[in-house]
Amino acid sequence: MKTIDDINFAGKKALIRVDFNVPLDKNFNITDDKRITAALPTIKKILNDGGSVILMSHLGRPKSGPTNEFSLSHIVKHLSTLLGTNVGFADDCIGEQATQKAAALKAGEVLLLENLRFYKEEEKGDVAFAEKLSKLGDVYVNDAFGTAHRAHASTAIIAQFFAGAKFSGYLMASEINNAEKVLNNPDRPFTAIMGGAKVSDKILLIEKLLDKVDNLIIGGGMAYTFAKAQGGTIGDSLLEADKQELALELLEKAKAKGVNIILPTDTVIADDFNNNANTNTVLTKEIPDGWMGLDIGAQTIANFNAVLANSKTILWNGPMGVFEMANFEVGTKAVAQAVVEATKTGAFSLIGGGDSAAAVAKFGMEDEVSYVSTGGGALLEYMEGKELPGVKALNN
Repeated sequence: MKTIDDINFAGKKALIRVDFNVPLDKNFNITDDKRITAALPTIKKILNDGGSVILMSHLGRPKSGPTNEFSLSHIVKHLSTLLGTNVGFADDCIGEQATQKAAALKAGEVLLLENLRFYKEEEKGDVAFAEKLSKLGDVYVNDAFGTAHRAHASTAIIAQFFAGAKFSGYLMASEINNAEKVLNNPDRPFTAIMGGAKVSDKILLIEKLLDKVDNLIIGGGMAYTFAKAQGGTIGDSLLEADKQELALELLEKAKAKGVNIILPTDTVIADDFNNNANTNTVLTKEIPDGWMGLDIGAQTIANFNAVLANSKTILWNGPMGVFEMANFEVGTKAVAQAVVEATKTGAFSLIGGGDSAAAVAKFGMEDEVSYVSTGGGALLEYMEGKELPGVKALNN
């Protein structure tokens, strides 16, 4: 896969697929601009070469055509500030205005197109729509790893119109390099931490990791399916009843492969799903009726920390509890801290996007781990061994 370091953009118009799908408050202020800042090195390289930049992205999930709520016009001011230059805006991503504004771009100038998903053709991977977009630039750059697992017009289909002139941006290349480092060249011991609500969401990844890791830590809601499968009582905790047999199979596979699986031994329980519920700490397999597990307990934290302290490669995907509620964030925060401590002593730590990325951000630890992925679903699929359409399109 060629990167933007393989080309000088002087005199060229670069059409860049970015992921500016950022959260906005009710006044359309950006509440988290990480996805924008992640794309800045790619944009600046092209501008510094003497090229011009046309940015295309989606924002949210518009149901039917253009709406102000999902307009990318809301981010123009902030993007201009970050780049230190006035960013132009086309109120459509195709059509006459977009064509004229793109054609008029001079070296060092930036144009942002309106939300791609205002057209249903984007998500359908429509070839004619992709071709219209392609006519806006001389060179295609994909720097939107977070959408690389989607075969959309702007992420996968468009590349066919840029034979020999398609490149990955710095973010895309960095995401893949870091994922490859963990999957295929880890220092050992290699520990994966899997959390989140459902075993079914992570089953393919867990099976893949059983061939790669030395230790597999399991926490979060998915742990209760394992506890129940092993004959425990879990009260009203999350349960995928039809996945209990699968949970036992995974434990057997791990045993056969010599992988050390570490499950929660104690659990912080609550009598209601809210921050002010009554709480207690019990053994994970002895949760009484009317109570639910919402976080890992102190003994489990100690067990997890002991494993992480001796790890040289760490992959973390999914929280240990309902970290969005202050009273149930302790386990997730403790694991985050343990990952940070391991990183300080030389471990390589990859935080796998989604809720894990949100957690380290909440606790202010983003700069204290090795790499935080911007792509939850995309990273998951890449780790599972699936070919991502957005990556494949750059390679073909």
